[in-house]
Amino acid sequence: MGFYKKKPVVIQAAQFQGFGIDGQVVFDDKPQWLVDQFGGDILFFNKVDTLTIKTLEGEHIASIGDYIIRGVEGELYPCKPEIFKKTY
Repeated sequence: MGFYKKKPVVIQAAQFQGFGIDGQVVFDDKPQWLVDQFGGDILFFNKVDTLTIKTLEGEHIASIGDYIIRGVEGELYPCKPEIFKKTY
C-alpha cells in the first residue's frame, strides 16, 4: 500500500450558520460565488436548518456549522467542521 500526500490547494469556503428571523440563510461570510447559487440548480433548501447541494456524486446535506467549500473546478460541497479544521 502506498502513501500519498495531498497537493496544496487553495479553496474558498463559508460556514453555514442557519437561517435568520427573516428566513435568509446566514453564513459567517457570504461571498458572491455562494450567493449566486441560491435558487439555482446547485444549491437549494428542502429541510429545516439544512442545505442540500447537488454535486456530481449526488445530493449532499449541509447542517448548521458545516462549511460550504468551492472546489478548484467551481464545484460546491459540504464539509463537517471537524474535517475542515483537520484539512485546512
